[in-house]
Amino acid sequence: MLQWWWDAGIEGQGVRDVAPRLPAEIAFRVASVTEVDADAVVVNLFEGVRVPGGATGAVDAALGGVIRDAIACGELKGKLGETLVIHTLGRMPARRVIVTGLGPQEGFGRRAAREASAAALRAARRHGCRRVATIAHGAGIGGLAPEEAALATVEGALLGLYRYRAGGREDAGERDVEALWLIDRTDQQRARLEAGLERARVIAEAVITARELGNRPANDLTPPRLAEAAAALERLEGVQVEVLDEVILRERGFGGVLAVAAGSAQPPRLAVITYTGPGRGPGDPADVALVGKGVTFDSGGISLKPREGMEDMKFDMMGAGAVIGAMEAIARLRLPLKVLGVVAAVENMPGGRAFKPGDVITMYSGKTVEINNSDAEGRLILADALAYARELGARRLVDLATLTGAMVIALGHEVAGMMANDDAWAGQVAAAAEKAGEALWRLPLVPSYRDLLRSEYADLKNTGGRPAGSITAALFLQEFVGDTPWAHLDIAGVAWTDKVRGDSAKGATGYGVRTLVELAQALAGAGGEGR
Repeated sequence: MLQWWWDAGIEGQGVRDVAPRLPAEIAFRVASVTEVDADAVVVNLFEGVRVPGGATGAVDAALGGVIRDAIACGELKGKLGETLVIHTLGRMPARRVIVTGLGPQEGFGRRAAREASAAALRAARRHGCRRVATIAHGAGIGGLAPEEAALATVEGALLGLYRYRAGGREDAGERDVEALWLIDRTDQQRARLEAGLERARVIAEAVITARELGNRPANDLTPPRLAEAAAALERLEGVQVEVLDEVILRERGFGGVLAVAAGSAQPPRLAVITYTGPGRGPGDPADVALVGKGVTFDSGGISLKPREGMEDMKFDMMGAGAVIGAMEAIARLRLPLKVLGVVAAVENMPGGRAFKPGDVITMYSGKTVEINNSDAEGRLILADALAYARELGARRLVDLATLTGAMVIALGHEVAGMMANDDAWAGQVAAAAEKAGEALWRLPLVPSYRDLLRSEYADLKNTGGRPAGSITAALFLQEFVGDTPWAHLDIAGVAWTDKVRGDSAKGATGYGVRTLVELAQALAGAGGEGR
């Protein structure tokens, strides 16, 4: 988590926010669920189980069968995210037991464990519990290795506790959890559980970095401030950051970025984060470049959006937020890779100098683009950023963007879309998303749809109309990546939520951070060569 950046406070017109709070103590302890002295101990239950075993069974026995009674009367079913809080009334050192539902055992994995843990910790906070002990959900009977179970449990717990604190505002009646203990009754798995715990802390804090960026108001998180957040990563070992301001962008011909920013009083920025891990040198090509759309507010420009819901367009930078969060985690994990993070940051406004339908602009790559919709701005800044990453020598490309409303219509609010020009690379990205527990579905790049982007006045138009809008947007981006393996993740439906969902509170979700970290981890495990 970019603690040093959050502590700097707000320099714009917004209220002063405070850094997100996590438990001061996050640690592994050897302890039995029936003997740990805590405000709450968390155990679990798979859906359909009638007689609990393991740690849950031990608690049930200590409490005289109260969990079995709750199951029998239908009060506890084990559905994913369900919680039952039981007062122990002195029969155990812990004041409360929280039973969290894991959902069906079939298909259980890291995502379910994470969501169950998030629900349990939210329940603990609602009941004023400051010291919470939890078992590792899914270890053993759930099919997860100890490291994975610890990772999912602690990650979910920390993300479930996250909440945005505008102006230091507190939620009435709720106190922060001050200590989170991952417990196991023996010392046999300590090393594996502690490894999972420490990785969970890094990843959760990286997701929180992305969430915190997205939740900030657009009059605070301007393009320069988003670039500052990227530049703050230089405090991490192996990280260097170069920020291109509007003067350099103009000198170098970043026509897409400059066109989108032209109507705003806020100047554009392009930040290049370079992480050089163990075994990599300055002259080595980047194993992968992560490219993020950073539109800090999108009014639609001259092609103005409807009034309803426009306030949510502060989240149009969540692709960039995911890249910054992922680069933070990759650097903190000291992965043996060289990774580029490219953040294109602009504000899209309808000013007197704004670009407009009918304009023809020259992109960084030299291609010309006829504008037929100024609300299709994200692909313009991404095209420049992708071309630049390719020029810098990146061997593979992944971009993340809240790019199209069509993706929301196609896949809703729980699944992101992916399009790619290379099957093997697409497979690696999909595998990383599955392991990370972030839902992703590949859509085709239909070659014949490229005709929809034909222009009489330029090399191509920036939109191809409403049919297959997400695919034509990806086909536009494909024009700027050449033969470099590339995957495009359209996260428009999953970047923020209007209600508590899974391990996310209302607001930015941080989707993509975990997938990118898992992808980097897989590349590192393969020596950077991939599969």
